[in-house]
Amino acid sequence: MDIGSSSNPPSSDQLGKVTTRLNLYKNHLTSSSPPSSTTFTPKVPSNTPTMAARDPITCHVLNTLTGTPAANLPVTLTLLSSTNTTTTTTFNATTNADGRVANWTPTPETASASSSSVPAILASLPAADSKTNWALRFEVGPWFEAQGVESFWPEVEVKFTVKGRGKEGEEGWRHYHVPVLLGPWNYSTYRGS
Repeated sequence: MDIGSSSNPPSSDQLGKVTTRLNLYKNHLTSSSPPSSTTFTPKVPSNTPTMAARDPITCHVLNTLTGTPAANLPVTLTLLSSTNTTTTTTFNATTNADGRVANWTPTPETASASSSSVPAILASLPAADSKTNWALRFEVGPWFEAQGVESFWPEVEVKFTVKGRGKEGEEGWRHYHVPVLLGPWNYSTYRGS
């Protein structure tokens, strides 16, 4: 209700409703303790680690053939510029129903390393403006084949540079989101937000 847009002054009924709503908001915001019936405090054991809402590197895949999210698509994230040349740091994920990957699972080889998560790798970098090179590989050939669609691409690989380190909210932290528009004969990508 926009009471200021009319050339007629607001009625006393309209003003009464607005005043009542404002008082409800005021009471809600200034109350020192909310009613116990609306308060919920989950019991989380103190030794249970909490997973970040999302890793610093995420992706989103849309199937341009159907105009829908590319659900259940296997994706691999690989650190290309590693100081450790004996092992490859690799993470796996499968896109969710919305075609997104928000968190990565380390491969068994990576899980045994000291930095077994994407945030841990970035947090261990020496400077806030450190750069690392990464690759996202989307296993599109088998994915399209399982749907009965012929694909020109057996896989799609996107290489990119990440600048920054640390945890979300800390100096040097940045989020890198890689959207991919995927069809059986074409694909495109860009840096998302």
